[in-house]
Amino acid sequence: MKALLLLAFGGPRSLDEVEFLLNRLFGNRIPSVEQIKRVKERYRLIGGASPLFEITQKQAKALEKKLNARGGSFKSYIGMRYSQPLIEETIKKILRDGINEIVALPMAPFQSRASTGAYIEEVKRVKENLAQEIAISFVVGWHLHPLFLESIRERIREGLKEFNPEERKGVHLLFTAHSLPKSIIEKDPYAKEIEASIKGALEGIDPFPWHMAYQSKGGGPEEWVGPDAESVLRDLSEDNVRDVLIVPIGFVSDHIEILYDIDILYRKKAESLGMVLRRAPSLNFSERFIEALTSVVEEHMQGIKDAKGLGV
Repeated sequence: MKALLLLAFGGPRSLDEVEFLLNRLFGNRIPSVEQIKRVKERYRLIGGASPLFEITQKQAKALEKKLNARGGSFKSYIGMRYSQPLIEETIKKILRDGINEIVALPMAPFQSRASTGAYIEEVKRVKENLAQEIAISFVVGWHLHPLFLESIRERIREGLKEFNPEERKGVHLLFTAHSLPKSIIEKDPYAKEIEASIKGALEGIDPFPWHMAYQSKGGGPEEWVGPDAESVLRDLSEDNVRDVLIVPIGFVSDHIEILYDIDILYRKKAESLGMVLRRAPSLNFSERFIEALTSVVEEHMQGIKDAKGLGV
């Protein structure tokens, strides 16, 4: 039996957990009362909590079921970087359950020190402080997997159905991913992997004008990578584009950056520009996406088996 550990960013399961999340996220800085209040209001507007915990649980259970039905022997767990259940707590639970081998799957398709790197760093930190031995491998680099690309195409097709046939002729696709500081982007494969995934996904659908933008940038003095989504919407409006379908390719699950930043903030911005903004559904636990992850994990396990056979 192996542990299948899905690693995700995290999100408060109630408004009472917002301060805990911000404290974890800010590290040595203490969030101000105003910051806590502002973030709580955003979560209140999307229902009072993040759905990420529940979605990741469903992803884990669906993946466990499919892998085991195809001959695997996994028990699934989830660990969050900035909220409960924390990665450290989950790994300790895995050990208490008598499992000493973990296959860790960061729920982020694109590699960066700020996303996949942060998950891997935290897992390694926890491992170093354990009294027991545990084997851990990481599943990364699946941004061009054919089934992952097809799961994106499927969601694009669903999103296009939100426009009537006449409107659909003028739709522009706007792919988005989380913005990161330029100092990180310049040393990471993040931006190149996003671009490669977009091009791969577009190969299998009818041609549409498309654009790429970054969203949800943080604060502080650092320069963040662009263009940002709002400026791209302004540019499209000036070019008399009316209908836009946002495809949040950088995210695999609904959470605050989807449900607030896109569904509320960017939609309101589009309306002010006289535009119609729709969104392709998130991958969440769609059958196609779970099939993609199943294949990704199986290929990872086969790679480990092959390496052992070669004495690596």
